[in-house]
Amino acid sequence: MTDRIAVFFDARVFDHDTGTGLFEGPPSPYLDVAERHPENGERIRNMESVLRRGPIAGRLDWHCAPPAGDDQLTLFHDADYIAKLAAIPADQGNRSTGTTVFGPGSWPVIKTAAGLAVAAADHVWSGTGDIAYAMARPPGHHAQPAMTDGYCFVNNIGVAIEVLRRKGMKRACVIDWDVHHGNGTQEGFYTDPDVLTVSVHMDHGAWGPTHTQTGGADEIGSGAGKGANLNVPLPYGSGDTAYTRAFDEIVAPAVRLFAPEIVFIAAGQDASQFDPNGRQTVTMAGFRELGRRARGLADELAGGKLVLVQEGGYAISYAAYCLHTTLEGVLNEDAMLDDPIGYMPEHTEHLAAAIERIMKTRADALAG
Repeated sequence: MTDRIAVFFDARVFDHDTGTGLFEGPPSPYLDVAERHPENGERIRNMESVLRRGPIAGRLDWHCAPPAGDDQLTLFHDADYIAKLAAIPADQGNRSTGTTVFGPGSWPVIKTAAGLAVAAADHVWSGTGDIAYAMARPPGHHAQPAMTDGYCFVNNIGVAIEVLRRKGMKRACVIDWDVHHGNGTQEGFYTDPDVLTVSVHMDHGAWGPTHTQTGGADEIGSGAGKGANLNVPLPYGSGDTAYTRAFDEIVAPAVRLFAPEIVFIAAGQDASQFDPNGRQTVTMAGFRELGRRARGLADELAGGKLVLVQEGGYAISYAAYCLHTTLEGVLNEDAMLDDPIGYMPEHTEHLAAAIERIMKTRADALAG
């Protein structure tokens, strides 16, 4: 059993400049002070530093990777969509959606992020190591085959899975615990019976023309892929117990039934209790338990093959701590880094009813 994690990182991820405004939107003419866009390089700087200096530093091996090529990106994405992104002038930027900024020079960074995920996946699939983590930025799980959404341009995990398929991989599972529904990954594999897409998220519903998927439990996949999409929309305010119970009672049984050859984790930390972009209350301890459970499923079902890819996480200090504790759990360690600010008590009185409702909604959809 491995006691090390390969970390794939490239400092070019800092070069994606999302600018300032009114949180994620354009600047307000009514406010003197514009704030940094939540998806900014500083959050990744803290993640890098806590891994290099924190208690698990000695258990990590750092690697670089080449950017993904267009031939790899178009395994998941429509070629016309990739061509449009590549054609944006390098000295210009734009808002691809109301909240998603393509800054000057962002395209090489987007390809770098996908390359990190591809390299991490190949590291594990080739047997070079059992566990890898890609510190990718910008995130990817909202990017659909032909659409930008939610800070995401290229679906890093989707591209990595398609690359591995060309190397003989048959069945993959994605477990996404970013606080937002992983609609892009769902969309890309919705009719595919060989990729189980699982998303555990706050129950925010659809949010417009770039995110028409609701993330509801009745979105189960279609055609040959019916049953291969699992959504777990948790009530706002769900904390550690809700997330671990949902994992144990809903996610793990589905993954065991699917029996993947490799497990991918869309590892966002924006379900934390201090995140400005989420309304959940998961603590560092909760993320440690999620990491431990992910490792357990990979060991049980996939020969230990586990790939984590960075997604959201916008509380610049606390998200970095939550990443560290996630990897503590992956390493089957108890608490190595104390929680400096966590305090939120849990409210679990409606948890059993919520889990029962999710399971019934999915069962009714599968029977329909």
